[in-house]
Amino acid sequence: MEENIITSVQNARIKHVVALQQKSSLRREEGLFVVEGQREIEHCIACGYEIVEIFSRNVECGMRNEKTTFVTPQVYEKMAYRGSTEGIIAVARCKEHRLKNLHLKENPLVVVLESVEKPGNLGAILRTAEAANVDAVIVCDPLTDVYNPNLIRASIGGVFSVPVATCSSKECIEFLKEHQVRILTAQLQDSYDYYDYDMRQATALVMGTESTGLSQQWRDAADVHIRIPMLGRLDSLNVSVSTAILIYEAVRQRNATYQRTLGM
Repeated sequence: MEENIITSVQNARIKHVVALQQKSSLRREEGLFVVEGQREIEHCIACGYEIVEIFSRNVECGMRNEKTTFVTPQVYEKMAYRGSTEGIIAVARCKEHRLKNLHLKENPLVVVLESVEKPGNLGAILRTAEAANVDAVIVCDPLTDVYNPNLIRASIGGVFSVPVATCSSKECIEFLKEHQVRILTAQLQDSYDYYDYDMRQATALVMGTESTGLSQQWRDAADVHIRIPMLGRLDSLNVSVSTAILIYEAVRQRNATYQRTLGM
């Protein structure tokens, strides 16, 4: 049977996908986003997201079903945000990321990000959070939406599986206090070396913006201020690198406690 293939970059459906890639306002308005690559799409589906439609440049596509539309290589190139994505793109429905939907377990490890500006940094943090099995990532006063294509790419789909909430800093502080989660703010001033503080109990690691660091309300709300020692001439690390260091220190401490309980 001859396949129905879209051959024009002026096709309305193709233009819609391109617009979803480029405009956060449209993603919010329609509750839709774009995900590229078979691995990412399969992970998206496994995490309970609804796929609205699929576009493929390959008629032998392994995800071929009634929602799949085939396109020419030229049309696919117009739609794709990045090159090496196995020639497959999907439009999916967004989920709500409300703070009230987070269900924290006992002694959770939470990462809080205040006004992180760069989608790639937020995506990298979500990738680390997924690898370390962090219980939640809370994005406060967000300057980018969680379905930005750069964020999805950098997270390698981690944004789909890590519990994520967005809210104001005030709401987040109240939430953490209510759930008796200790607030550790990462800052250079008036702080302790991060490895000298116990992270085995309910802990929130709070990271600030790339440009100005944490706001005063977070510094005031903190139970303790921690820092990563800077031994060279520069006085800071990329926020995603700093977050990874702190996350894995918490993992190290918690694993050591777990191993002792097993007599290892």
